[in-house]
Amino acid sequence: MRISLSRILSLCLILTAVSFVGRAQEPQMIDQIVSKVGDKIILQSDIENQVLQYMAQGYGNKSEMKCNVLSELMVQKLLLTQAELDSLEVGMNQIESELSRRLNYFIRQVGSQEKLEEFYNKSLIEIKEDFRPLIEEQIKTQMMQGNIVSSIDASPKEVRKFYNDFEEDSIPLVNAQYEIKEITLYPPKNEKARNESREKLLEIRKRIIDGERFSTLSVLYSEDPGSARRGGELGFRTRDELDPAFAKAAFSLNDDGGISRIVESEYGFHIIQLIAREGEQVNVRHILIIPKLKTEQKVATKNKLDTIVTEINSNNLSFENAALKYSQDDQSRFNKAYMINPATTSTKFELENLIKQEYNVVKDLKEGEISEPFESVDSKGKAVFKVIKVSNIIEAHRANLKEDYELIKNMAIFEIQQEVFKKWLDEKKAKTYIYVDKSSHNCEFLEEGWLK
Repeated sequence: MRISLSRILSLCLILTAVSFVGRAQEPQMIDQIVSKVGDKIILQSDIENQVLQYMAQGYGNKSEMKCNVLSELMVQKLLLTQAELDSLEVGMNQIESELSRRLNYFIRQVGSQEKLEEFYNKSLIEIKEDFRPLIEEQIKTQMMQGNIVSSIDASPKEVRKFYNDFEEDSIPLVNAQYEIKEITLYPPKNEKARNESREKLLEIRKRIIDGERFSTLSVLYSEDPGSARRGGELGFRTRDELDPAFAKAAFSLNDDGGISRIVESEYGFHIIQLIAREGEQVNVRHILIIPKLKTEQKVATKNKLDTIVTEINSNNLSFENAALKYSQDDQSRFNKAYMINPATTSTKFELENLIKQEYNVVKDLKEGEISEPFESVDSKGKAVFKVIKVSNIIEAHRANLKEDYELIKNMAIFEIQQEVFKKWLDEKKAKTYIYVDKSSHNCEFLEEGWLK
């Protein structure tokens, strides 16, 4: 049986023994040990709870899922044992960030933090204390997975061999790709809009001081979509992970629940509430208000871009030199105006890789054409105006070594990683005490060296 590294490396490591779905099932079954890997045990409840999670997401049938989950959990136990032998350490911020992500998922499932606390008959802080050791173990497992295969590379010879081994009709199809150049301008600041943002935050801050919940008002008013749905909570962060002005205000809050004055960062204006501080990290909530663009700001920015495009079209200035002279996005400005795909760090984009504003423009451009000025957003959610040029269109095709070398190389590396990880598993299985209860001996994966 080939073990899929993508499946192993992207396991949905969930909160098993105390998961919401598992707790909700009645009546409660009597637990038993299904497997033991080294000194790590796997309980029937671990399997049942995770099966319920997968089934709720529409994956497979229940009997197949039980064997799949048992296989995954046994692999995890081998990895955890090795992680402990290698003394892998996990940073607090990693643990808190993942813990917040998972608990927020459960809160969305049950409807509110209050309902989750009622279900467990514990405060959110107590729930976190229960889950934190499990999260640490699971992150160690993921780190161990990465350590086993992270140094693997593929030589040009290996890449060519991997490609030549494909049957012609099995060579993967590559969607159409675009190379895009851009000139980006930020609209000038408008003091009236800035004052309006401050006034709105002052009103919200007064409501919090008067007794309304910070988290509720964050959901209603914050313009940071990533944290607003979590009641504004960011999770534990160090100073270096925060905007300098935001960090200064957050770390100056002394009491749990303390509320900052209005803080201006590169993202906009905030008020901040301290949740907890541990050493050199803080966990805070915030409400972000971004100053709204006024018509005159938009017009001024578009007019400037129109002038730049006229200069380019008059052959007085190349697009690349215009970007170097005028663009306010340093990444593309110093890269011959090329936009960089954040997912691949290459200059190639499939249409679906683009954000909505850019997709709507690029899809109608031919190779070599320059767009009209249009409004978009940058990676921090700030409004920007752009003109873009489609520098190159690579039509949909079957992958080849000339145009798609990096893609084929990554596929070759993945294949090698699978082989290396399977070899590692086989070696660990041979050296590790493994017990599996007879009730699970019908699972086919056990024939791959799990049963002694």
